[in-house]
Amino acid sequence: MFWVWWSCVKCTGVSTPDLFKYLDYRAWLRDWFEARKAANPRFSHRAFVRRTGQRSPSLLADVIGRRRNLTPALVERFSAATKLTAEEARFFGLLVALDQAQEPDERNRVWEKIAASRRFLAARRIEGESFRYVSRWYYPAIRELARRSDFEADPAWIAQTLVPRITTAQARDALRALVDLGMLTEVDGRMQQTEGAVVTPREVAGLAAHNYHQGMLERAIDGIRGFKAVERHYTGVTVCVPEALMPQLKKELNVFAERLLEICDSAEGAERVLQINLNLFPLSASVPVDEDRGES
Repeated sequence: MFWVWWSCVKCTGVSTPDLFKYLDYRAWLRDWFEARKAANPRFSHRAFVRRTGQRSPSLLADVIGRRRNLTPALVERFSAATKLTAEEARFFGLLVALDQAQEPDERNRVWEKIAASRRFLAARRIEGESFRYVSRWYYPAIRELARRSDFEADPAWIAQTLVPRITTAQARDALRALVDLGMLTEVDGRMQQTEGAVVTPREVAGLAAHNYHQGMLERAIDGIRGFKAVERHYTGVTVCVPEALMPQLKKELNVFAERLLEICDSAEGAERVLQINLNLFPLSASVPVDEDRGES
């Protein structure tokens, strides 16, 4: 496993993984069990299951192996069996909720609670900031805004300059995050754009991407009504293609996006932040497969 951290738990005398450095509760359960097993070779899955008051000897293995989810009742029993504190038990419950949430809005609500945990922030602050950078449209917009010669690292100026406007508090938080991530740095008294690193936790990388694209598409809808034709440009085509052509079309869009970036990066001066979206999505269901013939 990529993430393995250990902290001393005096009440058991066994070194166990720090729950607050995980976003995958199943990975934590696996590492917790391995730590107990290393301290006591006789400790088994069956012994753990007895602690939970359940009968299935494969319960822990099934949960770790993603063959079974935890119910609210089992969350309480697993918390007790692993001797979690009240704070740890609440965090464990949030990790379970994050794993099992079906809708992006629900996952976002759970993530906000996770990211607000002081112990999680202490353990994985940069990853939390990275998630916000990808999730919130105005974070990358502010980073690009810093290329302007008249850029002011003043939250009030930034809030009023972005379209649509954001709050001063949002601008202040974004500035702080961009500096922490190495995306902005002060040079000779001016804040300038730099090449930082964004490391989004893999457990929520898909959610962050969803938030980014949803936010930018909402901005695109606003732009239809909010800007004159000379300030915007929307291009789209409606086509019917073979299913097998989808990967090639995606590749062509990526190549085109890279070409646009090259053009923008080579341009002299910076005056206005733009968002360029290239969209491809189905407007019909796939052709059903004839099971008897194995073809459509």
